[in-house]
Amino acid sequence: MELIDQVKATAQKWIEGAVYDAKTKQEVKALLAGDQNALIDAFYQTLEFGTGGLRGIMGAGTNRMNIYTVGAATQGLANYLKINFKDMKQISVVVGHDCRNNSRLLAETVADIFSANGIKVYLFEDMRPTPEVSFAIRQLKCQAGVNITASHNPREYNGYKAYWDDGAQVLAPHDKGIIDEVNKVSHEDIKFKGDKSLIEIIGEEIDKIYLDQIQTISIDPAVIKRQKDLKIVYTPIHGTGMTLIPRSLKQWGFENVNCVPEQMVKSGDFPTVISPNPENAEALTLAINLAKSMDADIVMASDPDADRVGMACKDDKGEWVLINGNQTCLLFLYYIIKNRLAQGKMQKSDFIVKTIVTTELIKAVADKNNIEMRDCYTGFKWIAREIRLSEGKQKYIGGGEESYGFLAQDFVRDKDAVSACSLLAEICAWAKDQGKTLYEVLMEIYIEYGFSYNKTINVVKPGKTGADEIKAMMENFRSNAPKSLDGSKVVALKDFKKLELTDAAGKKSKLDMPETSNVLQFYCEDGTKVSVRPSGTEPKIKFYIEAPGVMKSVSDYLAAVKAADKKVDNIAKDLGI
Repeated sequence: MELIDQVKATAQKWIEGAVYDAKTKQEVKALLAGDQNALIDAFYQTLEFGTGGLRGIMGAGTNRMNIYTVGAATQGLANYLKINFKDMKQISVVVGHDCRNNSRLLAETVADIFSANGIKVYLFEDMRPTPEVSFAIRQLKCQAGVNITASHNPREYNGYKAYWDDGAQVLAPHDKGIIDEVNKVSHEDIKFKGDKSLIEIIGEEIDKIYLDQIQTISIDPAVIKRQKDLKIVYTPIHGTGMTLIPRSLKQWGFENVNCVPEQMVKSGDFPTVISPNPENAEALTLAINLAKSMDADIVMASDPDADRVGMACKDDKGEWVLINGNQTCLLFLYYIIKNRLAQGKMQKSDFIVKTIVTTELIKAVADKNNIEMRDCYTGFKWIAREIRLSEGKQKYIGGGEESYGFLAQDFVRDKDAVSACSLLAEICAWAKDQGKTLYEVLMEIYIEYGFSYNKTINVVKPGKTGADEIKAMMENFRSNAPKSLDGSKVVALKDFKKLELTDAAGKKSKLDMPETSNVLQFYCEDGTKVSVRPSGTEPKIKFYIEAPGVMKSVSDYLAAVKAADKKVDNIAKDLGI
C-alpha cells in the first residue's frame, strides 16, 4: 500500500472512531478534502514520545499535538507510574503549562487522565515557568510531573515535557519504560473522565517558596543594595516569565525594573514577534528600543516558558549588542567562580557543568581557578544527572549550555530563567559598582582566558523528506569525516553514537558517557571544534562551530570576531553547508 493510501485509511478511522470529538472529525475531513501534503504530514507517523516527551504542530492527526496524542502519552505515563510505584498508597504528579494556544486545555486534559487513573494531581492555577514545575515536583514530593510547553518554538507548536521524581526530565531506564507503555496505548484506552477530588489547584503558595529559595543564590547582596537603581529592561515575550521574573528582581532588591508593556500581554499568538525566541535579535527589538529611550544598563528576555534567558548590553561605543548563549553561560560561570572565591564561599568539592557543544573557554576559566568542570550531553536532564550523582557529596554551583539555558541552583533540575535573570542583574550591578559594563567584563574574560568565537548554523529540513535528508547527512559525516577544516588538520573525531574517539593516527579509544547519542565532533590542530547533531525538538540539523582567535586588548575584539567569522564561513563551505 502506498503512503497516501495508508494515510487516508488512518484518517478515515479518526472520522469513524467513536473516541474522537466532532471538532476533530471536521478538521480531519477538511484535511482529506485538501492538500495531500498537509494530510500526509498530519498522519504519516504517530507523533513520537521521545526521551524529552512530545513536541509538534497543533492540530488533528497522529503526527500532531492534540488531546488524543497528549492523552495517549499521559495514559502511558500513568500506567508506568502505577507499575513503578505499585506499593505507594498515593502516587502524585504536578501539571503545569505555558502561554501557548491550547496549553490550558491540554494541561487540564492531562490532569483529568491522571486523576481518572487514581493519581493525585497538583495543577497550577494558570501558566507558570517550566523551572517552577520542576521545583514543585521536589517540593511536593511527587513521583512525576508534566509541563505543557513548546519552549521557544514557533507559535503553531506545542509540547509535552515529562519529569521524574527528582524534578528532572526523564532519563534511563524510565525513559524507555515510559515509551514502551505509551506505545501500547490505543486512543480507546485513554481515561479522559477525570476525578475532580484528586485534582488540587496550586499557585501562590508554591510561588512564594520558590522565590524565597531563588533569593538564596545571591552571592553579593551588598552590591545590589549599592546599585538598587540599576536600570533593567525586561521582556517575557508574552510568556510565563511575566508571572515571576519582575517579582523576583524586586525581591532581590532591584527597584528600577522596566517591563516592555506590549509584551507583558499573555498570548500564544506572540503578536509582537516573528518567533518568540530570545536568541533572535528581532524578538528583543521592543526591549532594546525601550532601553535606548531610558539609557538602561541591561536588557533581558525570557522565552515563553521562562527557562531560557537572552540579553543585550551596551558595547564600548554605547551601541546595544546581543550577548549570545555561549557568552551568557561564560559570564555566569565566571562571575560565580570569581565571586565565590573572593567571598571565601568556594569549597574544594564544588563543581560546574557545561554541555559538550558549549564553549571551551568555560573549561579554561575552571582550570585556571582549580574548579572541577564536567562535560555532558546537550539538554538539562544531563546537567541534572550530574547534580543527582554528586548529591550529598559535592555541591553544584552552576551550569549551562549554549542555547541560552542556565541553572545556578540545585533545588530546580531544569534550566531556569527566573533565577538566571535575577543573577544576571546582580552581575550587572557588580560590574557597574566597579564602573564597568557587562561588555567590558566579557572583554576582560577574553583577554585573560583567550578569545574564541562561536556560531551555530541550523540547516532546516521539514517533514518526512527532511527527516530522511538529516539522517543521510549524519551518515555521510560519520563515514566520510573531514580530514581538515579551513586548512587545519582534524586531529580528533568523537563519535558519540559509537562512543568512540579516533585520534590523528587513527587510534581508537572509548568515550566515557552514560549512553550513546547521535553527535559527531571534529577537533582541529588550531583549536577549532565542530559539533554536529540533529535537533531533538525541531526539524533541523545543527552545526556548532567554535573558532579560536587572537585578542590582546579590547581594541582587537572586532578584528578577532571578523577573522573568526570568516574562518567559520570557510569551515561551513568545507562541510558543504
